Amino acid sequence: MQKNDENNVGGQEMSYLYSAQNPAYPPAPYSQNAGYMPNPPPYSDQNPPLMGVPAYNVYPPPPDQPPQAFNGDKPDVEVPPEYTVGLEESNPFSERAIRRAFIRKVYITLSIQLAITFGIVFMFTFWETLRFWVQDYPYILYAVLPCTIILVMVLACCDQARRKVPLNYILLLLFTILEGCMLGTLAAFFDADAVMWATGATIVVTLGLTLFAVQTKWDFTILSGGLMVALMVLLSFGILAAIFRSFWLNIVYACIGTFIFGMYLVFDTQLILGGKHRYTVNPEDYIFATLNIYVDVINLFIFLLQLFGLCR
Repeated sequence: MQKNDENNVGGQEMSYLYSAQNPAYPPAPYSQNAGYMPNPPPYSDQNPPLMGVPAYNVYPPPPDQPPQAFNGDKPDVEVPPEYTVGLEESNPFSERAIRRAFIRKVYITLSIQLAITFGIVFMFTFWETLRFWVQDYPYILYAVLPCTIILVMVLACCDQARRKVPLNYILLLLFTILEGCMLGTLAAFFDADAVMWATGATIVVTLGLTLFAVQTKWDFTILSGGLMVALMVLLSFGILAAIFRSFWLNIVYACIGTFIFGMYLVFDTQLILGGKHRYTVNPEDYIFATLNIYVDVINLFIFLLQLFGLCR
């Protein structure tokens, strides 16, 4: 009580300084009966109100959930997905069973194709009547060649044609028969021994390069541009070899062609295998994958046949 009286006396003295008897001073910033401020009323809730910057949730929490203080974590905001380039994020070979079924289907179809093709080639080679007839009338080669080119373009460029069953199998069978007739016409102008040597060498080279493509850690699928340039150079070299008709030039041409299509065989094999390679073939395009391997093997046979025929 004594302390409060002293404070009241001090307040009256200060108010006197700011009273009208001293007009030089400004009015008092507080009331004349100033004293201690009363204590704030107690909180009705046990949890005191939040202080500082409010949390990210602007709306109040539900009645059955107590308010939570901001703990420094980022709010749950939906972040847009990142756009990636390449085939690794959407790899169709994510499941091992799908890959194995795809590879099995490709190589079973390829085996049937090669059996039909080389059966026709051996028929043109060992059937003397057919062989002599083809040698007298070689125009069948020029008649079959445009048809095979058209079928290759259809199977390679038309998704519906190579994915729709049984249309894709019918077109592939027709292409295989025509290709066998074209190779048989070509083989009729070589000795039977050269044809057999070329067939055996094709089998050995194909199996060896396939095993190499499976075991190697090198990724040949990134060489598509370089292989395309090499193919263009090979075509230009073939035109020169046809014009000059040099024996050694044809030997070099056959060796280069064998090497390039051997590289293509490794390239297409790794496209089928998938895995950690940069580029892969969609499992739905098994006809397209089979066609790639088949064309590589056939071109290997053609260049090896030319090589063995010239060396004998």
